[in-house]
Amino acid sequence: MSAASYDVLIIGTGPGGYETAIRATQLGLKTAVVEKNKLGGVCLNIGCIPTKALLKSAEIMEYSKHLDAYGLTLDGTITPAFDKVVQRSRGVADKMNKGIQYLMSKNKIDVLMGKATLAGNGKVDIEPSTDMDGKKVGEKKTVSAKHIIVATGARPRELPSLPFDGKKIISSTEALTQTDRPARLLICGAGAIGVEFAYFYHNMGTEVTIIELQDRMVPVEDKDVSRELARAFKKQGIKVMTGSKVSSVDTKGKSLQVKIETKKGVETIETDQVLSAVGVVGNIESLGLEKVGVKTDRGAVVIDEFCRTNVPGIYAIGDVAGPPWLAHKASHEGVICVEKIAGENVHPMNKLNIPGCTYCQPQIASVGYNEEAAKEAGHEIKVGKFPFTASGKASAMGHNEGFVKVIYDAKYGEFLGCHIIGYDATEMIAEAVTARTLETTAHEIMESIHPHPTLSEAVLEATRAAYGKSINM
Repeated sequence: MSAASYDVLIIGTGPGGYETAIRATQLGLKTAVVEKNKLGGVCLNIGCIPTKALLKSAEIMEYSKHLDAYGLTLDGTITPAFDKVVQRSRGVADKMNKGIQYLMSKNKIDVLMGKATLAGNGKVDIEPSTDMDGKKVGEKKTVSAKHIIVATGARPRELPSLPFDGKKIISSTEALTQTDRPARLLICGAGAIGVEFAYFYHNMGTEVTIIELQDRMVPVEDKDVSRELARAFKKQGIKVMTGSKVSSVDTKGKSLQVKIETKKGVETIETDQVLSAVGVVGNIESLGLEKVGVKTDRGAVVIDEFCRTNVPGIYAIGDVAGPPWLAHKASHEGVICVEKIAGENVHPMNKLNIPGCTYCQPQIASVGYNEEAAKEAGHEIKVGKFPFTASGKASAMGHNEGFVKVIYDAKYGEFLGCHIIGYDATEMIAEAVTARTLETTAHEIMESIHPHPTLSEAVLEATRAAYGKSINM
């Protein structure tokens, strides 16, 4: 029997993979996906979606501590049932997984379960695999495709000094799924993953300490944002040690003894569990990339602006193709990739227009240049800032921490960057992303009527501030 043949075969079904598959079928391409674990990939099953479910529980728990600020009283004490919080999160992930199954069926996309390996000449070998629930999936077969898109995502990066054991030293996967809450948790890394889990576990009742090698939290963000988050976490009672690193962990006893190298010397911290949250590494192993000659560099597949590798007919999108490691970046790359395959007129992705979002409270969202990067790019800049303490909506919500900071080119008014820290920052950033995509100027932002009262007014007010036209501050 001849092998099944497709126009497009996608290896991996995270947001990049499954959205790419759907767009491919819309373009009239016969499409299949290969998945060795569960449909939806890391993001849907053990990443973005279930994490946000956990964070919502944490947010409600935080609200419960300040009911009096809203004129409310409650007889009795609200306490988190940690296992049920995690169970709810898993339920959200399972529901979304079923949704992806439906979308595959609706769009007539063949779902091939198992582990894929590139075999050359447009062929892919598929072997049975084991999913995250320990279930055997798939069967041995070989398929072929004119275009093969690698969308295998990434996994938590493991440091030599912090080898994962799944119990005492854990990755984000265990932090997301474990049903026993540690009394004390040390988190290595103050990037998005680290601060999100810090916020969650703190509000579940865990004593949390964050260790960050760089001199500030969320080091990829604007420095003003880093300082504001540090103040917020300190106020909440989360301990943060920057300019420090974990040198070793003694796991022999019931409690862990963690040696921390600081600017003042070595300090030992006793904790019950260590979460290593120092980023991710692309899943490029065991795919047959070397066999077929696909170039990789520093753990990522090398691609051009349309996601093409150096081997004709093989492409890569998302985390496996390098930073930024974001689901929405993967999805956009995938759409660009298949539209180019189909002969559409496609524009390459502008990485400066990819928004970054962090979902602790206060939330963080940003797009474009920060001050330093804008100056390094040769711009003379105007900077405007509007604090949420001056926002009527933020005060009414009881969330007036944070600010909106905007950066414009002084000569032409080009919208260079936007940095937000505050409640619902992640819901606000799309305005700035759209504005940058449309090459909007400060004048057009100021001419755009923003509804009142909303948090989004802060973007308008920050822009006015940049040009000395502030009204509500």
